[in-house]
Amino acid sequence: MKAYMKSELRFHGVDAKTLRAEALAYCKARPGMDRAALVADVDALFDTDQFDLRSAAVALLERKGRLLEPRDATWLVELARRAACWAHVDWLVTKVIAPLLQDDRSLPRLARAWARDDSFWVRRVALLAQLPALRRGAGDFALFAEIAAPMLEEREFFIRKAIGWVLREVSKKRPKLVRGFLAHHGTRCSRVTLREATKYLPA
Repeated sequence: MKAYMKSELRFHGVDAKTLRAEALAYCKARPGMDRAALVADVDALFDTDQFDLRSAAVALLERKGRLLEPRDATWLVELARRAACWAHVDWLVTKVIAPLLQDDRSLPRLARAWARDDSFWVRRVALLAQLPALRRGAGDFALFAEIAAPMLEEREFFIRKAIGWVLREVSKKRPKLVRGFLAHHGTRCSRVTLREATKYLPA
């Protein structure tokens, strides 16, 4: 796992199913857990150099996300910045940040700010912040297109892949939106982005 993740963290090799089960057991043993306790636990786990403990932190957030408030999005994005690992970043944004902000009016402002961040991991958060909603056929595709277009020529693989990933998921329910995006921006897309974006488009 260490080699696969290309990470300097220490690994014990605990799988996601076990992590989620342990997070559930931990929460059941603490029925009175509140937001402050959750934040403290997550910060303590992220302060280690162990991949699996940081994964446990994300599992706790996924389990207890209802304790969080939209103002916590800034803290969560800083966790993503510190994580610097696609497994943690993607888990955080799709299972914690996106559900937290899906009905919040601050999402467009935050996503635009994250899209201009120096860290490509934070820019990846901006791109994926609506993925669950867009996958369902909802969400603000125009907002995604607005923040994705300036990143199309970036050389960072995780940015190119994220743009393609979102376009691919949108194409399953709303192919015309993706065809329109590619009609305007296709010549600027990397091969990685194009391959993902067109995977499910009709011929």
